[in-house]
Amino acid sequence: MSTMEDIDTLIKETLTEEESKFYEELDEQGLFGSVKSIFKGKLGWLAVIMNIVNLAVFGVLIYCFIQFFNVTATNELIKWGLGIVICTMMMSMIKLFGWMQMDKRAILREMKRLELQVSSLSAKISE
Repeated sequence: MSTMEDIDTLIKETLTEEESKFYEELDEQGLFGSVKSIFKGKLGWLAVIMNIVNLAVFGVLIYCFIQFFNVTATNELIKWGLGIVICTMMMSMIKLFGWMQMDKRAILREMKRLELQVSSLSAKISE
């Protein structure tokens, strides 16, 4: 780990003040920072809509559970059970989309860090 810290220190020393601030913003985020990042950018509106849909599907899931335990006919049990399965799958897919967006943003952040490192090192080599 010390070599990574040494490399980070060397890079920070070669950067200008503006580049250094940008480099600090690209630092690794925690879970809550990653979740907040989903709502920023070009697809932020889609994340809001997906969460609203997720809440609506959760409401339908609760309704399906209540109906499932209130019926006695086998056909009705199958229908409400299928509703539970479909709602669970929809909620899972929406969550998966969110996690994929977080992963994409983390990868883009690392790519920007690499670009900044390469540009700073190439500027240092050309001097």
